[in-house]
Amino acid sequence: MAGSIPASAIASPAAAARPRIGPWREAWRRFRKHRLAVASAVVLGTIILAVLIGPLFWSLPIDEIDFTARLEGPSLAHPLGTDDLGQDLLARILYGGRISLAVGFAAMSVAVSVGVLVGAIAGMAGGRLDAALMWLTDLFLSLPQLPLLLLIIYLFRDALTGVVGQELGVFILIVTVIGAFNWMQVARLVRAQFFSLREKEFVEAARALGASRARLVWRHILPNALGPVIVAATIDVAAAIIAESTLSFLGLGFPPDIPTWGRLLFDAKDNLDFAPHWALFPGLAIFLTVVSINFVGDGLRDALDPRRVQ
Repeated sequence: MAGSIPASAIASPAAAARPRIGPWREAWRRFRKHRLAVASAVVLGTIILAVLIGPLFWSLPIDEIDFTARLEGPSLAHPLGTDDLGQDLLARILYGGRISLAVGFAAMSVAVSVGVLVGAIAGMAGGRLDAALMWLTDLFLSLPQLPLLLLIIYLFRDALTGVVGQELGVFILIVTVIGAFNWMQVARLVRAQFFSLREKEFVEAARALGASRARLVWRHILPNALGPVIVAATIDVAAAIIAESTLSFLGLGFPPDIPTWGRLLFDAKDNLDFAPHWALFPGLAIFLTVVSINFVGDGLRDALDPRRVQ
């Protein structure tokens, strides 16, 4: 009918008034639907909050020796029991959690930084440089990690601790070594993302408008490649915590007076028959932290996957 208003024109104001949902808001909506990931995020947040502010409320010294309370089980005075010197395990687990989590997140930062750098250069350069970098990546993937970790720490720990101090020197060495052996997966992910994204229409449009290669990387390609990197970062945190615990359990981590979770397990291994709580609670802390991080990573993978319809 002449003069009639099309239905699309009538519906367009309502569509225009509809709030626009950004990509991060949409990712948060998808993440909330992953119930196990949300529950794991709550558990992980509780653990982080406990190790950060717990010592403010549970102020027993970590090195207070009381032989009258040695190897006691959980009680009101010592909720997680005591060790063979009568030291409170709750205070030591809270203190050690700071170091274990700090090692995990710092080593993850090293691994992600190196991986993103190598993957971005390989993905943008291509040719011989790409082949050389991927050869280096394959070389690191083929190395036996645990024996090399033990060897490097054994060779360089004393020299580094003599320069910057014992605790800081061991921390720097462990973070650097763990991060140096966990960047390869991130590099491969970023390289694959760069190969895919650099041929997209929005990148071609930016290139046609005269954008430099650096601007293409920082403003257009890298932000769109961060989804898999974030997921890989959560896996690297869990791997770093396990690696630090393994080194401490083998006696090559932090010194004996620094109670990391792995060191507590190392000290408890000879008392499992009559003081199982000494190993149970640090092991439970490692287990809950690593499992929570892995499930959060699963939720982030589903939330940041643009091909997943929810």
